[in-house]
Amino acid sequence: MTESIALHVQGMTCDSSATRVKQALEKVTGVLSAIVSYSDASARITAQRGVRAEALASAIEALGYGAKPVRTNSKTSKSSGGLRVAVIGSGGGAFAAALKAADAGASVTMIERSVIGGTCVNVGCVPSKIMIQAAHVAHVRRQSAFDDGISPSAPVIDRNRLLTQQKSLVNELRRSKYQDLLEANHISLVRGQARFKDARTLVVTSPEGEREIAFDRCLIATGARPAVPAIPGLSDAPYWTSTDALASPQIPARLAVIGSSIVAVEIAQAFARLGSKVTILARSTVLSREDPAIGDALTEAFRAEGIEMWTQTQATSVRHANAEFVLTTNRGELRAEQVLVATGRVANTAELQLETIDVQVDANGRIVVDQHMRTSSPNVFAAGDCTDQPQFVYVAAAAGTRAAINMTGGDAILRLDAMPAVVFTDPQVATVGLSEAQARQQGLKAESRTLTLDNVPRALVNFETHGFIKVVAEAGSGRLLGVQAVASQAGEIIQAAAVAIRAGMRIEDLTDQLFPYLTMVEGLKLAAQTFTKDVRQLSCCAG
Repeated sequence: MTESIALHVQGMTCDSSATRVKQALEKVTGVLSAIVSYSDASARITAQRGVRAEALASAIEALGYGAKPVRTNSKTSKSSGGLRVAVIGSGGGAFAAALKAADAGASVTMIERSVIGGTCVNVGCVPSKIMIQAAHVAHVRRQSAFDDGISPSAPVIDRNRLLTQQKSLVNELRRSKYQDLLEANHISLVRGQARFKDARTLVVTSPEGEREIAFDRCLIATGARPAVPAIPGLSDAPYWTSTDALASPQIPARLAVIGSSIVAVEIAQAFARLGSKVTILARSTVLSREDPAIGDALTEAFRAEGIEMWTQTQATSVRHANAEFVLTTNRGELRAEQVLVATGRVANTAELQLETIDVQVDANGRIVVDQHMRTSSPNVFAAGDCTDQPQFVYVAAAAGTRAAINMTGGDAILRLDAMPAVVFTDPQVATVGLSEAQARQQGLKAESRTLTLDNVPRALVNFETHGFIKVVAEAGSGRLLGVQAVASQAGEIIQAAAVAIRAGMRIEDLTDQLFPYLTMVEGLKLAAQTFTKDVRQLSCCAG
């Protein structure tokens, strides 16, 4: 008879460390095999029955690492009397749900087929923002508004060292914000690919075989992956997705970016600031789903930095030969050392066998959910990027929390009418609520005012006046409907607008608030004041 033992391993610094741990474990009497992951800080051991976890931990500790057992499920998971909740996935939405359900007394089993933590911490939000900040530092060292008094200098970019710094923080956050929370909250982790056998049972496939997990409630939080368009020749070429770009030690001399999504523009500008000559191919315009003024402002800013913007452009074929990409487009040929494909993301739902339990998906394979995170199948809920909700990690986490409340007997809904969104370019783009066009599409009588940043004192003293703040209100009542901003700190402005919209504030309520002088968020008040005043005729910090 054999058994599986899972250990959390602390202190490994690289894949070589994992190899040493694996070799030490397989020397322990009774151990048949060991799978050790540096990225997950984990070890899974198949051993003859009777091998003690303490003996395995001692073998690891002899190498100078720490080790402690992780509680795992039996062959068929059964509750000891509480509600059995299965969570498929281990990203932000999955963990939010697992923690909330465990706190409510449920017996929680999490199933993960790959690296724990999901997209955000591993290959999304965290590494991309690290890269963007590094690129920003490189940019201001090379060029800033204060070059007359502070001599600029061309920075030397060591991409490998930047990656080491990036990986170090990613690994620490994965450990502290994900891995360590499992045992502390008595959440079981099962490794493998899950699929539905029926409305109450999952089958999990792993290298060790198959196991069944019974549940009373299940949350699907499997996330999404980069979409790849069907461009002739692309699949045969070594193109990048965002995942590849964020992990690559290469800074290509010429980078072509197919797509003008949030991910596309963020990574494109980062590589441009680190030294690449970047060309963006936008099928229509940049950030085409937003107010047209946003795309226009960002396009102007990018062109000022030397980024080529090919709008209304589609690649019709891709060739790769002699270490060079050749893209054929409707406006001519483009050559590049590397190509980044960033045209959106596809829900990870195909392998779940959702049709077995009649879970409804949309045309793009995304799970359709209501405000309670319920799917069309009783007792099955979904959250995050695998659903038809906006693909932001904070939306996923909020959805996961509400799903857990509802799975454990509560009644919670997720409101997205005041959802803020930020694009981490420079200048940043931030939006909340309705654009003027969206308001009118909903039958609302809307009016708007746009304040350019040369009217915002903080922008003036920063010498960063490219951009605007636009406020949309309901005509007559003055009720705040939406805000759009393009500014260096737009992400720090937008939450105040979100709170104001959620509170049902009117324009006059906003102008009556106290805003600290020489902050960017003061621009929100000034934009509101433009509904009744010419702010150019006001003195500084006029109330």
